[in-house]
Amino acid sequence: MKFERSEAGFVLSHKGHVVLRHSHSEPCLFVGMGNGVFDMYRGNFDIRDYVVERIALRCFALKSEEQAVRIEFRHEGELKIALLAGETPEGRLRIDFLDAREGLNRIWLRLDADKDEKIYGCGEQLTYLNLRGHNFPLWTSEPGVGRNKSTYVTWQADVKDRAGGDYYNTNYPQPSFVSSERYFVHLQTTAYADFDFRNAAFHELQCWAVPDYLLFDSEESFPALVHNITGVFGTQPELPDWVLDGVILGIQGGTAITLEKLQKARAAGIKVAGAWCQDWQGIKMTSFGKRLQWDWQWNPDLYPGLDTKIHELKHDGIRFLGYINPYVLEDFPLYKEAAAKGYLATRADGSKYVVDFGEFYCGVVDFTKPEACEWYKGVIKTNMIDFGLDGWMADFGEYLPTDCSLANGKSAEIEHNDWPRRWAKINHEAIEEAGKTDEILFFMRAGYTGIQRYCHTLWAGDQCVNWNIDDGMPSVINGALSSGLLGNGIHHSDIGGYTTLHGMKRDRELFMRWAEMAAFTPMMRTHEGNRPADNHQFDSDAETLLHLARMTRIFTHLKPYIKSAVKENTLTGMPVQRPLFMHYEDDALSYEVMYEYLFGRDLLVAPVYEQGATSRKLYLPPDQWIHIWSGEHHQGGWVEIEAPIGKPAVFYRAASADTVLLGKLPDIADDID
Repeated sequence: MKFERSEAGFVLSHKGHVVLRHSHSEPCLFVGMGNGVFDMYRGNFDIRDYVVERIALRCFALKSEEQAVRIEFRHEGELKIALLAGETPEGRLRIDFLDAREGLNRIWLRLDADKDEKIYGCGEQLTYLNLRGHNFPLWTSEPGVGRNKSTYVTWQADVKDRAGGDYYNTNYPQPSFVSSERYFVHLQTTAYADFDFRNAAFHELQCWAVPDYLLFDSEESFPALVHNITGVFGTQPELPDWVLDGVILGIQGGTAITLEKLQKARAAGIKVAGAWCQDWQGIKMTSFGKRLQWDWQWNPDLYPGLDTKIHELKHDGIRFLGYINPYVLEDFPLYKEAAAKGYLATRADGSKYVVDFGEFYCGVVDFTKPEACEWYKGVIKTNMIDFGLDGWMADFGEYLPTDCSLANGKSAEIEHNDWPRRWAKINHEAIEEAGKTDEILFFMRAGYTGIQRYCHTLWAGDQCVNWNIDDGMPSVINGALSSGLLGNGIHHSDIGGYTTLHGMKRDRELFMRWAEMAAFTPMMRTHEGNRPADNHQFDSDAETLLHLARMTRIFTHLKPYIKSAVKENTLTGMPVQRPLFMHYEDDALSYEVMYEYLFGRDLLVAPVYEQGATSRKLYLPPDQWIHIWSGEHHQGGWVEIEAPIGKPAVFYRAASADTVLLGKLPDIADDID
C-alpha cells in the first residue's frame, strides 16, 4: 500500500494501481441518507429511492496507525465517517468504514478508473460481458421475462404479470468485479448496491448502508487473479463422478412416465446419468403452468413405488434427482411443524407472515435462527438423502421480502441479498453431514457473496425458450463467464430454456442448438419448461433423440478432460468455462469477444445462437487451432466456419496434451449404439 498526500488531496495506491484519488474539487467519497421502497411481486422487485441528502466529503484529516492509515472525513467540522486503509496478512488492500455518523445509510465511493479498461463480474450478468458503460443495481431477484424493456415479450410480461426484467436483473448479483487491468474489487455488504461504470475517470460504488470494508488486490496474470479471488470467497467442491456419465433428463408426470422416457432415451443411444423429476413431491396447476407442491416429501400418488424404483435405477446406472426450496406450503405438514416450533419469519408484531408465490402462499423458514437451520437440514437428510435422492435443484432464495421480521433482529432488507448464501449453506451442510459430498449434487440459480464455498454448481435460471440475446440461449454464455471469474466455475443451463409465455414456444432447432452448447459445459440437463405441452422435448421425434445421443457421446467422451478442469476449479479457482482473455492476455480483441468461450484450456466453443444459421463467424485468439470436424488448422483471427446442426463450431489447440482424446470427437459423435 502506498499513501501520498499533497496540498490538493491524497492518492491511495496498491501494487502500482491507484485505488482512491481525492481532492477538494473531486472528492472520492459522498455520504447521505435516503428512503428506499421495495415493492415485491412474486420475486420481482420495483425499487425506488428518495435521497434526503448527499454530501460531498471534501475535507479530511490523517492519522497514522500501526501499518495503516486512518482517513477522517468531515463536513462543516463534524466527523461523518472514517476509512482505515491497511494490508491484510495475504497482502490485499483492505479499507474499513468506521465511525459513521448515526443515521447515514447511503455511501457513494469513487474508485480511480482508466478510460480504456474493461470490467467483468458483478455476479452472474447475462446481457453484457464487459460491464463498462453501464450501471448495475445489485439485488437478488427474479431476473424477469425478456430482460429488455424495448422488447415485446418484456412489455407483455410487465403489463400482464409485473414480471418483465431489465439488463441488470439477475438471480445472482455480487458487489465484486474484475478489471482488464488485472485487479479485483469487493465491497463487503449485503445491502442494496449499485455499481456504476459509466464514467471514464472513476467507478462509483453506491451502497444503501455503511459497508463493512472494501478489498482490492491485483496480480500479474488472470489465472493468478482468479486464484486470489477464490482465496477470499472459496471454491465449489468437485462434481460427483456420475454427473459426467451423461445427460440428466428433466422428466415429470410420475413413475410410469419416467421409466418409459428413460427406456426410450437409452434405446435411442442417449447416455443418461440421471432422471431429474422436480415434481417428485406432487404438483399444483396454476395459470402460469405446472407448479410444484412445496411440501418436501415423496408423493406416492404421483410416484407409486418410487421408494424401491429409486434404488433399482441407481443399480442400473441412473441417479434420481428431485427438488426443494426454502419455503413451505401453507397448511401442509412441514408448514404446520415449522409454525408450531417457531421456525418461520413473522410480521413485526409476531403474527403470521406468508408470501404469495403465484396463486399459493408459503411460510419463510427463518435461516437466521440456528434451530430452524438444523430442522431444515433434517428435512433434507430424512426426506431426500435417506430416501435415496442423489441430487436436487435447490431453487429460489431470491424471495425474502423486506417487510418480514427475523430472529436475529436484523432488517430483512439487509438480510435479503445474503439469503441465497444461507440457503446454499443449508444444502451443503446437510450433504456434508450425511457424508455424501462426493456422491450428491445440488444446483442453484440464486446467489450472492460467499455462495462459492457451498453451491455445487450454478444453474443459469429461467431463460426464455428463444434465441433472444438478453434472456434466451446466448445469455447463458455471459452468465457462465461473469460468475466464473468470481469463483463459480461450474455452471450450466436448462437445455432448451424454461419460460414459455406470451407466444414463446421451444422448437426443435433451439433444443438441438442448446444441446450442442451443453455438451461443452460441465453438466448436461434438460428441462420440460413451465408449459411442457407447448415445448419441443428431447423425445418429441427420432431426429431429436438421435441428436441428443450424439451430444451425450461427445460429453461422456470428454469426461477425463472435464473432470480435470473441474478439479482445477476446486483447487485454484480457474473456471471450467473461461473468457478468451484468461489465456490470451496480450490480445486486445479477446477482451471484447462475446458468445464464445474456452472450455478448459484447450477447447474453444462458439455456439450457434442465431435461428436458422448454418455457419458461425467467430474469433480465434493467436494460437494454432484445429477445427474438430474438418481437421483444418487455423492460426487465429476472425473466421467463418460451416456449422450445420450436429457440428457446432468447436476447435482444439494443436499444442494440447489431449490431442488424441479431442481429435477423436467426430468419430465418437457418430458411434451410436
